[in-house]
Amino acid sequence: MKPLMKKIIFPSLLALIIIILSQCTSTPEWQKKNSELIKKYALTVRQLPGLPKTKIVSNLEPGKVTGLNSITSTYLYPGVDAKIYWGSGTMVGILQLEPNAKIPEEVLPADRFVFVLEGEIEQLIDGSNVTLISRKREEPDGTHSATPRIDFVCLEKGSKNAITAGPSGAKLFEVYSSVRLDYFQKAGVKNIPSKSVDIKEAMVSNIKPNTVYDLYDFQLTELTAGANSRLITGKNTQVSFLSMDPGAVFERHIHPEEQMMMVLRGGCDEMLLDGEQSMSKNDVALIPGNMVHGAKVGPLGCDVIDIFWPARTDYIEKEKAMMAAYHAIIPEDAKLELLVDGTKTKPGLTFSEGPKWMNGKVYFSNMYFDQSWGADPKKSSTVEMSPDGTYLNITEGKMQTNGLYPYKNGNLIVCDMMGHRVVEMTTNGQVVKVLADKYNGKSLDGPNDIITDAKGGIYFTDPQFTMEPVKFQPGRCVYYLSPEGKLTRIVEPNAFAMPNGIILSPDGKTLYINNTYDDETWYPVNSDKENFLWAYDVNEDGTIKNGRQFAKLFLTENVLDRKGKSTSADGMAIDKMGNIYIGTYYGVQIFNSKGEYVGMINVPSFPVSVCFGDADMKTLYIVSYSWVYKIRTNMEGFVQYL
Repeated sequence: MKPLMKKIIFPSLLALIIIILSQCTSTPEWQKKNSELIKKYALTVRQLPGLPKTKIVSNLEPGKVTGLNSITSTYLYPGVDAKIYWGSGTMVGILQLEPNAKIPEEVLPADRFVFVLEGEIEQLIDGSNVTLISRKREEPDGTHSATPRIDFVCLEKGSKNAITAGPSGAKLFEVYSSVRLDYFQKAGVKNIPSKSVDIKEAMVSNIKPNTVYDLYDFQLTELTAGANSRLITGKNTQVSFLSMDPGAVFERHIHPEEQMMMVLRGGCDEMLLDGEQSMSKNDVALIPGNMVHGAKVGPLGCDVIDIFWPARTDYIEKEKAMMAAYHAIIPEDAKLELLVDGTKTKPGLTFSEGPKWMNGKVYFSNMYFDQSWGADPKKSSTVEMSPDGTYLNITEGKMQTNGLYPYKNGNLIVCDMMGHRVVEMTTNGQVVKVLADKYNGKSLDGPNDIITDAKGGIYFTDPQFTMEPVKFQPGRCVYYLSPEGKLTRIVEPNAFAMPNGIILSPDGKTLYINNTYDDETWYPVNSDKENFLWAYDVNEDGTIKNGRQFAKLFLTENVLDRKGKSTSADGMAIDKMGNIYIGTYYGVQIFNSKGEYVGMINVPSFPVSVCFGDADMKTLYIVSYSWVYKIRTNMEGFVQYL
């Protein structure tokens, strides 16, 4: 070759090689766009030191929404199929197990979380089989009210794992960190790395390995306004069960942790880079570290499972602060204790309501309802219970009482709901006096919950929850009975769709009223009270003013699905520090004296009503259909004893 030709060809060849190499290592288009958006929105990029280079390529395209149906199912074992997706350091497997299907014993190559989304399994833990279950929420009626349950466990790398599905099969949500190379093989992935690289410096976990938990026992942590999550943090990854409020908007932001997102319920428009993509149930998305993203939540809200790798330290700090506030009220070692199972004891309990503590006993109503909320005073009673759970009926077959409250001379004031009156009654069940039964010359409808003030006046709600198709009063109301016997309607009829629980602040200056149902197609009244606890200033004459939203109560997923605002808020208690405890469809929701959410006590069935009791007034008693529970607190309950 002539020297001139060498001079021409070699530089040209070198340039070509450089071009090819630059194309092979060029920055992905999304990263170029991402850099522009980071500047546009003045966002601050953070890098995580020590994050391993895993060389794993996800099967999800960064910043693109993918439906689970488009991911090819992977056969794992006979009767066990999975939808598998992964990021740089974590892998998700959504496993569908046929009845009695088995995953044979294996040694885990990575840390593994398993959440039982449907059905039940026998899970090998420390050499023994342990039952893990899932339970769906039951729509409450007159006889049923089960709350949901999702059991889960974390098994560490090197643990022995084996699973047998229950007779109805099971659906599992698995999270692995690091990824499972054998799952890559089963999924037919090419160019599998020779080893799985993990984060060397472990995070501080909020769970113990080999311990079974119910997801609903974990507190909701507010991550930002309109977004609350149950956070499960492992050594190297974080699982966030996030609920986003209907209509919430989360502006574009970034974080250095990789995020994999899957929608469980509802939907949102996910803002990924400079576009918006609709996400609904079973849609997934990969959001690499520092990718610009946000969300516009749809009218049903949106529940998702987010997987963060590594765990977000800012979320860990938020959860610590939340748990500190909760444990200031509910001790860390406090456990919900089943005191009475009224399906087994005699006399049986059906729909327990209105508990109050007086003279060493808990008094409550044992109301009878059929599944369609049909009432029957002849099958109802009023109960006196000792702290050890032994009890007896003090009235039976005479009244269908509801709310109770300590009154004078050791007596009780009682809402005789189906009798359309408020009475004074001894603890032997003798009616001493009718305190109120008419307003403006017409019968009351159905007094429901009741309290006294320091002067001897009485507040009670009347949500017209009675059997008569035609009501006596013009709407659902709240009343004040003065010490002199004057009855005053203190809110306009139907100002609340269903006024129910009622309490006073310890200083007597603020009255709180909750709202059970609202915005329901099947309910005859809509109001502006929605899913809030409302507060009112108390005037000298017992009337009220300055009504305002005090605390926003959480709604359950089935209520959100139908665009309702029903919390099923019922009986309430208050402690001497002004913290408020509300029995709701979701659980016992706790708010501080400023109306800020503190936490929730998870109860296996809808907690209808609550009260403080015991000698130190620090035990919270919870009545729930046929069951009575109790839990110790750090707070002293407040009751207005006259």
